[in-house]
Amino acid sequence: MKEKANLAEGRMEQPAVVFEDWERVLRDTVPAALRAGYREAVVKYRYWLREKGKSATAESFKEHLAWKKSYLPARKYEIRLQALRWYWEKGEKRGIQNSGFRIQKGEKPDSRPVAARAYSRSGTINQQPGKAVQMMDIPPLAKADLGGPPWERRLVARIREKHLAWTTEKTYRHWARRLVGFCQESGFRSQDSEEGSKSPEKGAWAPENITGADLQRFLSHLAVKERCAGATQRQALNAGVFFIREALGRDPGVLGDYDRPKRRRNVPSVLSREECQRLFEQLDGTTRLMAELMYGSGLRLSELLRLRVKDVDLERLQLAVRAGKGDKDRLTMIPRSLKTPLRAHRERLRVLHEKDREAKLPGVALPEALARKWPKAGEQFEWFWLFPSRNLLRDHRYGIVRRHHVLDERFQRAIREAAARAKLDKRVTPHTLRHSFATHLLENGTGIRDLQDLLGHADVSTTQIYLHTAKQTGVGIRSPLD
Repeated sequence: MKEKANLAEGRMEQPAVVFEDWERVLRDTVPAALRAGYREAVVKYRYWLREKGKSATAESFKEHLAWKKSYLPARKYEIRLQALRWYWEKGEKRGIQNSGFRIQKGEKPDSRPVAARAYSRSGTINQQPGKAVQMMDIPPLAKADLGGPPWERRLVARIREKHLAWTTEKTYRHWARRLVGFCQESGFRSQDSEEGSKSPEKGAWAPENITGADLQRFLSHLAVKERCAGATQRQALNAGVFFIREALGRDPGVLGDYDRPKRRRNVPSVLSREECQRLFEQLDGTTRLMAELMYGSGLRLSELLRLRVKDVDLERLQLAVRAGKGDKDRLTMIPRSLKTPLRAHRERLRVLHEKDREAKLPGVALPEALARKWPKAGEQFEWFWLFPSRNLLRDHRYGIVRRHHVLDERFQRAIREAAARAKLDKRVTPHTLRHSFATHLLENGTGIRDLQDLLGHADVSTTQIYLHTAKQTGVGIRSPLD
């Protein structure tokens, strides 16, 4: 009886809440005095979900609140409780319609397709429909996310007309919302606005009246009251200038006494060849293959995870990086020592792909325009992920469950844990392998221009930072003590 009750409870479990525009709804529905506390609670909850690999379900809400209650003071916990209760109530109305499984006309609710399940290593089905993690590293459908207020819709339109990356769109929209919120809460109209009033009445201000002087005050606020880093301030500056110039159609002008902060030249953390080998020895299976390929080819983490079967040419030992940073393609090398492991890995992928096709799973995710042009391309093996996830993930764009690539946080966690077991007394992340690739090639005599092409840098000055790491390891210059 207990097992039947648990089964019934699992059937009645609600889908995960998908609430990507929560910041806009927060500004529209929550009083200004409570916004900061609510925003902190929601941001930390969403970060916790990513770390744990969970979805925003009722169970995860309860688990997170129980953890917070164990150490937070009663007053702070009450704010967290109210904030997450607001997030659940508002998100439930918006997200469940898009996050649930689509049941076709005439189909019974209990006769869900096998696409709602995932395979374990043994080939058995072990994943419940309501527990699929969201694929949050892909953009939503363009027509479903055009922005909220008119000023944001104009900003989104200009960003997409210029074909900027989705990550750039998220960043620019974030800083535009912060700039508008800062000006709105300060209740100040710039001297450069149309009316030119220095002290207007509260509520007379409108986002369309933002000028370069308002942006200058916002940048000063970031530096003085929030002590933001120079890189953060530069990011806010670029986003603000784009917003004023492109979305509002106004020249930001000269930003007064504000100067761009100087760029810091950070020396990257680099592993020696012996340390790289120690790190690889603490990994096994596909995770080790991923780490070795990232080091041997000099890939960024996003480039590694988004590789597809067609991008690997084992005959010519070339790896095609598609739509890398700056939306650029490039070719890089495949280490000869990985030719045999990669071929064996590809054959294992062929078996997994055949199982997915027999189970009638949807094809893998494709760029939105490409998916419209070739709707069946995602079912072909050449488009299959080179490093697919073991479990299925929910595609928030279409409300379906499909095979996705390995999640970035899981690979990052594996690298951190391996570095700890290898007793490496350095901060080691997946990007450290890319730094090590560049440094070791310079030590072997590779030219700076060739290295720039392999790394995909737009400017050679970015590549030159590795000259300092190579010199520090003893190339070219010897210490007077030696």
